[in-house]
Amino acid sequence: MSEPWLRGPIDGVDALVSPLLFSFQQAIEDLHLCIDGLTPEQIWCRPQGLTPLGFHVRHAGGAAERLATYLRGESLTEAQLESMRMESNPGADPGELLAELEEALNRVAAYARTIPAASLRQVRHVGRLRLPTTVQGLLVHIAEHTQRHVGQAVTTARLLRLRGLD
Repeated sequence: MSEPWLRGPIDGVDALVSPLLFSFQQAIEDLHLCIDGLTPEQIWCRPQGLTPLGFHVRHAGGAAERLATYLRGESLTEAQLESMRMESNPGADPGELLAELEEALNRVAAYARTIPAASLRQVRHVGRLRLPTTVQGLLVHIAEHTQRHVGQAVTTARLLRLRGLD
C-alpha cells in the first residue's frame, strides 16, 4: 500500500489542511508496525538511556491536542497541563497507547477538517508567552512534531529488537 499522501486528495478537506491528516495516518500506520509484538516492559524501558518508546507515542497525541487548543485560539487548561506531566508515567500496554494516540489524533483531525482555507493566515498565539504564529504554522508544526516523535519511537523499537530485548 502507498503512503497516505499518495492515496489521493481527501474529500471535503482543503489541500492545505490535508498534509496534517496524511501525517496522522502515516503516524498511526508506522506505530502499529513498530510496536507490534513489544511488551509493556519494553515500551517503557530506556535502552541506552533513551526516552521510552511509550513516552513518544503518548506525547505525540497529547502534544497534537495541546497545539490544537492554540489552533482554536484557546489557552491550555489545568487538565491538559496535568496530562502533559503524566506522559512519562509507564504502565500502558501497546494497545492502550495506540488507542490513546488514535483517539487524540482523530479529535484533532476532526477539528482540522473544519478549518477554512481563508483562515490559514490568521494569527494564533502559543504558550504562556503567547508567541505569535498562524493557523497554517500550527498545522505544519502539529504534523512535523507528530512525525518527529513517531520517528523516535520507530528508532527506539528497532534498537530494542536489535539488542534482543524483545
